[in-house]
Amino acid sequence: QVQLVESGGGLVQPGGSLRLSCAASGRTFSSYVMAWFRQAPGKGRELVATISWSSGNTNYADSVKGRFTISRANTENTMYLQMNSLKPEDTAVYYCRASYGLQYYWGQGTQVTVSS
Repeated sequence: QVQLVESGGGLVQPGGSLRLSCAASGRTFSSYVMAWFRQAPGKGRELVATISWSSGNTNYADSVKGRFTISRANTENTMYLQMNSLKPEDTAVYYCRASYGLQYYWGQGTQVTVSS
């Protein structure tokens, strides 16, 4: 059974940093594409960044380019999202997702609040 567990969210002041983690278990993820999404109150779920588990190739939403970095640690089966220069508009629940073809698995989400 695939399980994705996010952690690392919290309250941070504008300009601050947070690192989110997504611990993956239940199968080998070497062929998967991993992603971070976020959903702000009253808005739809938005793609933040993706990473190919095998190649390490990454892609970012324009709104986070230059501020966020997605990475993975193969030996730990863990994906990360380093978030720097945080803005109030980054406030959202952040979700990790693992996908392979038409198979999708989601974590439960972690809240990130950027406020002074």
